Amino acid sequence: VQLVESGGGLVQAGGSLRLSCAASGSTFSIRAMGWYRQAPGQQRELVASITSDGGSTNYADSVKGRFTISRDNAKNTMYLQMNSLKPEDTAKYYCNAKVKTGFWSTDYWGQGTQVTVSS
Repeated sequence: VQLVESGGGLVQAGGSLRLSCAASGSTFSIRAMGWYRQAPGQQRELVASITSDGGSTNYADSVKGRFTISRDNAKNTMYLQMNSLKPEDTAKYYCNAKVKTGFWSTDYWGQGTQVTVSS
């Protein structure tokens, strides 16, 4: 499975961005997916996650009400709509996929896309 993020960039506080994560390869093995972010000097943290059928989502408290995660399984693509962006949202955002491998699940990661929010 390969994951490629896009949609990052520079935006002013209060603005919006939409991130995309396109999956390829053995996409039929992908289960839950999620977005993580990592700011310089900080640990990678979960931003939002979504189940395989898109029926259930989970958000970090810091982004609830501002970010929306979704996925289109027909297009093998996951999205993160980010509204009301704040300078503290500045980070590199990574796409994660839980891929079923036999009895286990393996984490796959994209290369990341930078989001910078100016004040």
